[in-house]
Amino acid sequence: MSLHGKRVGFALTGSHCTLERVFPHLERLVVEGADVLPIVSESVASVESRFGTPENWLTRLHEITGKRALRRVSEVEPIGPERLLDVMVVAPCTGNTLAKLANAITDGPVLMACKAHLRNQRPVVLSIATNDGLGMNAKNLGQLLNTRHVYFVPFGQDNPDTKPNSLDSDLSLLVPTVEAALSGRQLQPVLVSRVQV
Repeated sequence: MSLHGKRVGFALTGSHCTLERVFPHLERLVVEGADVLPIVSESVASVESRFGTPENWLTRLHEITGKRALRRVSEVEPIGPERLLDVMVVAPCTGNTLAKLANAITDGPVLMACKAHLRNQRPVVLSIATNDGLGMNAKNLGQLLNTRHVYFVPFGQDNPDTKPNSLDSDLSLLVPTVEAALSGRQLQPVLVSRVQV
């Protein structure tokens, strides 16, 4: 499937250690012709960490997409009524975001963008990066795996020896997952080997 002209919402949440790995896949969406609308969580927009500054992330998003990242609930709310997107991607999707989405909590721009988009029965793609995917968040993961119009970038345990509950998506499968979701199907297999050597 061609992504040329597809309107893709691309939201980043606060798995700061994963952000750097996400950018090449965002660039690939743009190269493949997608019209990408960047969205960031409050954490990405305001927290400076050892992995980077908010200014760095926001500047890079603008350079890649040609658009200013949306940072407020009021900015993303029109996604629903105006049908602004064909697909919504959350990469990385933290455990916090996963839990709130599973429980219909809409307290930030990324969650509002997902809710607004889902009201149109259009696909949301989640690329999880969470230390508790097989812990307290397992029930939320299970609920979303079983939710219509929600698709997952295939994921697995990234460090079962020292972080047995941690799950991480295989980002090399992000674009194929988006393509599959636009056709109404989940890319398979969903569970893949992610052990980092």
